[in-house]
Amino acid sequence: MADKEAFLSHIQTGYTFKGERFKLGCAMLNGDVVSGADVYLPLKTMNRHGLIAGATGTGKTKTLQVIAEGLSDASVPVLLMDIKGDLSGVAAAGTNSDRIKERYEKIDGSWSPSGYPVELLSLSNEKGARLRATVSEFGPILLSRILELNDTQEGLVAMIFKYCDDSQLPLLDLKDFKKVLQYVSDEGKAELEKDYGKISTTSAGTVLRKVIALEQQGADKFFGEASFEVDDLLRISDDGRGVISIVRVADIQDKPKLFSTFMLSLLAELYATLPEEGDMDKPKLVLFIDEAHLVFQEASSALLQQIETIIKLIRSKGVGIFFCTQNPMDVPPSILGQLGMKVQHALRAFTANDRKTIKQTAENYPLSDFYKTDELLTQIGIGEALFTCLNEKGIPTPLAATMLVTPRSRMDILSAAEMDALVNSSKIAKKYNQEIDNESAYEILTAKLQEAAEKSAPAAKTAGGKKQPEEKSILDTVLSSPIAKQVGRTATTMITRSLLGALGLGGKSSKKSSSWF
Repeated sequence: MADKEAFLSHIQTGYTFKGERFKLGCAMLNGDVVSGADVYLPLKTMNRHGLIAGATGTGKTKTLQVIAEGLSDASVPVLLMDIKGDLSGVAAAGTNSDRIKERYEKIDGSWSPSGYPVELLSLSNEKGARLRATVSEFGPILLSRILELNDTQEGLVAMIFKYCDDSQLPLLDLKDFKKVLQYVSDEGKAELEKDYGKISTTSAGTVLRKVIALEQQGADKFFGEASFEVDDLLRISDDGRGVISIVRVADIQDKPKLFSTFMLSLLAELYATLPEEGDMDKPKLVLFIDEAHLVFQEASSALLQQIETIIKLIRSKGVGIFFCTQNPMDVPPSILGQLGMKVQHALRAFTANDRKTIKQTAENYPLSDFYKTDELLTQIGIGEALFTCLNEKGIPTPLAATMLVTPRSRMDILSAAEMDALVNSSKIAKKYNQEIDNESAYEILTAKLQEAAEKSAPAAKTAGGKKQPEEKSILDTVLSSPIAKQVGRTATTMITRSLLGALGLGGKSSKKSSSWF
């Protein structure tokens, strides 16, 4: 009993917040829920980022759903990366069940169903408003990072962007960039080298091949117009709740480079667009990345460094980022160290490597007098998790094995008809789903090359394509001689005069008339 009272006091003291908060669940001791040991999540520190981890089937997605609902209720917009395609149910109200009733009896709460304001977004052919960015907006540095270029190749890309800026050649999509790359390697090489320096044909060829490889992963659908505006991720619904934007990327699980491209572009755009906010009472936007290992899979050290830098800096813009993955070791240590909130679902120990991972994971959590963390990680059930976050002073809260609340929205996907209805009622789908192909570098250079080809054609025909004149016949020679021409002119003059005289138009001005012949 003493341990239980001490534990209750320990949790209540650690999870007392002055600012706005919402309930995540109720703490457990020795496998039993301790009444009154409520675990809360403070909105003030939600921009300090976080991690949701655990083995398959332990409830990670539902935890993500619960936190997204709590943020929406607090008027905080949310962006979800839906890799598995199972988050669309947030838009529909859930259904009560005996399991939900039993859980809420244990955690001293009440449950009511609710659907949430949802906007479906897409990078590909999935249903929803299309997400795009122009190559110019992506910029030479990010493009070089995603293409994994060396210093020489990166310098070439920077030179191309500078040339296009100076020459008013808009880089909107990948075909624009490829066209310029081909142009500066061939017809326009001399023009470019005169003002910008030497160009390595080998480097240009390498960059082109890497662009084509990126294009094969579907990036040609991402780069283009109309560019998605960050403000459309920060919307509040008519009833005051934050809009939950769901990016449906289930069809690009096997295209990690495209996913990394989009994520890096989005983070960079958020950082560049949003003003500095400092410490806010609640974040402006919270981003959840499900199956986060796809962001880091096949990522170069330069790309990881870029992501790490943005994650460190974007906090001051009022943006929180949460990674959701099976193994916490999927997240690089440099980034893992930036995550203030951690929700750890159960891990499974099937191999020696699994046991090593569990031991390392346990060491990432605050020490506790009430738990043996490494043992508890394999014992907690579905819908339960170890939890710690930062309090309003930036100090980690006590570790709490927590029975989590359940989502109020549907814990399943929307039907095709429901998705169609959601997209049709969208306020932004028509804005972004219209195909736009404005005049850009591709069209301008194509026209320029065509004009040059047309001008050079007559000259080439004169120089090399003109047929040699055939030998003249005797009659041609005689007729073309100066004497023959003079005789012809004289005869013509006489005939003309005779005709004019017969018509009554002749006269004394025969000399003047003859001067025209």
